[in-house]
Amino acid sequence: MTIRVLIVDDQVMVREGFSVLLNAMPDIEVVGEAVNGREAITQVAALHPDVVLMDIRMPELNGIDATREIVAADATAKVLVLTTFDLDEYVYEALRAGASGFLLKDASARQLAEGVRVVASGEALLAPIVTKRLITEFSRLAQVPRAPAMARIADLTERETEVLVLIAQGLSNAEIAEHLVVAESTIKTHVSRILVKLGLRDRTQAAVFAYEARLVTPG
Repeated sequence: MTIRVLIVDDQVMVREGFSVLLNAMPDIEVVGEAVNGREAITQVAALHPDVVLMDIRMPELNGIDATREIVAADATAKVLVLTTFDLDEYVYEALRAGASGFLLKDASARQLAEGVRVVASGEALLAPIVTKRLITEFSRLAQVPRAPAMARIADLTERETEVLVLIAQGLSNAEIAEHLVVAESTIKTHVSRILVKLGLRDRTQAAVFAYEARLVTPG
């Protein structure tokens, strides 16, 4: 199944470069481009891409606000944030806004394609291309537990809370299953229940929730 991608960046060379790299992959197709967040929202509504590669810093409407509007309009939308700096303070806010992951712009063709595949599958927040160190650094912004998050933890069972912590630590379903010595299908069920109980859209949002509730601490 071909993964349809929309590239959003105000630099034409970045858009063209990513387009060439991704279109060279047999399972990925670039279906459109946008030069700013406002145009991205329009393009997503018209093209319904599987993954949106979203730059953060753009004119008219930045990537964070565009991401927030896109996921609010379409709960299935997958946004992969692009950043130039590995400690970009805005990336964590983009994840809170609904982005499903982030990737450095200097990633190789293989890393870029794998990032798109990971986000499209919704299977894992962190992959080799997505540095866990960055997530933990950005989570320092949430120094005080958010009250709503703390209250909603009570809805989880002890095992669901344990699974949520492991999701936030970047483990895949298979890795969580191995860690807890249970079947992978059991973990998939737990993950689904966690998302429903907490009103979250995907594993990335679950990880952000865990940080904000201080179930997982930086470092």
